[in-house]
Amino acid sequence: MPAPSLLAVYAHPDDESLSSGGVLAMHAAAGARTAVVTATWAAGTPRAAELAEALRILGAGEPRLLGYADARAPRSAPGAARFCDAPLDEAVRRLVAHIREFRPDVVVTHDAYGGLPGHPDHVHTHRVTLLAVQAAGLERLYPDAGAPWQPGALYFATHPHSAVRTLGGYLAPAGKGMNTVADELVTATVDVGPWLGRKWAAVLAHRTEVARGAMPGHLAGLPAAARQSLLSTEWYIRHDPGAAAHPQSELTAGLAGDASPVAGGRTWSADCG
Repeated sequence: MPAPSLLAVYAHPDDESLSSGGVLAMHAAAGARTAVVTATWAAGTPRAAELAEALRILGAGEPRLLGYADARAPRSAPGAARFCDAPLDEAVRRLVAHIREFRPDVVVTHDAYGGLPGHPDHVHTHRVTLLAVQAAGLERLYPDAGAPWQPGALYFATHPHSAVRTLGGYLAPAGKGMNTVADELVTATVDVGPWLGRKWAAVLAHRTEVARGAMPGHLAGLPAAARQSLLSTEWYIRHDPGAAAHPQSELTAGLAGDASPVAGGRTWSADCG
């Protein structure tokens, strides 16, 4: 059975490598079509060039940029609206166009917390992706954005409470947020150890973030064994986008994955911070 095509949707360059680099590399190695949509940073910027290198390493094609500005870096897309400030309908339409053009079997994105740090762009990407996946299959929504296409499954990249013991010892000192979910909400635990080399190389391709001491830089300063512990497992929550969803996990062959509700306890906010 061929590996399902996979479209990852993330807020910033480097999110794709940190959150889903293993799954992207796994699917590409199996011959599946893979791609990444990034909500912020414009073509021609250094971070967009770094993203292109990371995607080449992961086998995920060319960057697909929505073109909005990072909430905390206006220079990321000069003259463009900050992602959180842009009209919601406009952002959803842009992403629907990518979904309909690529026609993925599976979409992955941030969880409702926006991942461990809870960055406002991450939270907003979750919201926009959830709406776009639903809208992409409805022919009367955004008819100018291409022929309807309903992805079979939507997964939210997350971290379970049980990972705090490992994560906290390495990430808490760096002042990183620790937004985790109850273990029972996790429906796909993926061992990406065999693809860790590609994942880590893709993370390091984001040289700007390494140099400024953001998460890639923090990880680069850790012992190799610690990095392996932190990066060799990826966790996901499966969300059923509709009747077309398959009853089995599409992230890795043979891994059971029943539909599960999104992580609760977070109220969506359009505040860019």
